[in-house]
Amino acid sequence: MRLQDKVAIITGAGSGFGEGMAIRFAEEGAKIVVSDINEEAAKRVAKDITENGGTAIVDVTDVSSAADVAAMTKNTLDAFGQVDILVNNAGMPQRNGSMFDVDEETFQKIYDVNVKSIFLTTKSVVPVMLEQGGGNIINIASTAALSPRPGLVWYNSSKGAVVTMTKAMAVELAPQQVRVNALCPVIAQTGMTVEFMGGVDTQEIRDKFVSTIPLGRMNTPRDLANAALYFASDEASFITGVAMEVDGGRCI
Repeated sequence: MRLQDKVAIITGAGSGFGEGMAIRFAEEGAKIVVSDINEEAAKRVAKDITENGGTAIVDVTDVSSAADVAAMTKNTLDAFGQVDILVNNAGMPQRNGSMFDVDEETFQKIYDVNVKSIFLTTKSVVPVMLEQGGGNIINIASTAALSPRPGLVWYNSSKGAVVTMTKAMAVELAPQQVRVNALCPVIAQTGMTVEFMGGVDTQEIRDKFVSTIPLGRMNTPRDLANAALYFASDEASFITGVAMEVDGGRCI
């Protein structure tokens, strides 16, 4: 069990990549805080974990709210007494289209959920890790940060910020034994998929996306979860500041 008795907070864990990581981490012995703005989704994932012998609690959090994030940290400590792993996974997509079609409210929401949330969780959770003598942070970025394409300008830039934040955090927190890494997935079948396709999901559009991935298929939550598991485990104890592509060769 690679994460035996570790406590992991995973934001956006009610579906998609977050759900995949929550389930995979629980399989390896971690106690999971299933954090999501959607309570019913979080309950479903937590139930799945507990019914399969794992340990999980539900936490309803808007990651763009400082009060909610503080409550998430408190709920975790009240339940488990520690925080070993923080996965900043909650994300906000941009509908594929002209950069000029995105209004200010949508732009702000993209940055609040994708970027500000990491600022808030860092301020709330990392002090706990420092008191414990170490910890592990995994930020979910995107291939959009490394190989941006037209139609997703503001989303691309928000994920670029995530990669830069990851590297800067890694350097600053390394002396305190807090590791910080990022994962950069390519498109997958998640709740965001149709937005990245421009609001229309057709086989033709899917084939177009897949044609850009050398391994010839979309990402899956399990693909990302396995990569996250490596970063979260002691096997990666000397790895920090890395933004690893989980993309079937998309960024080559």
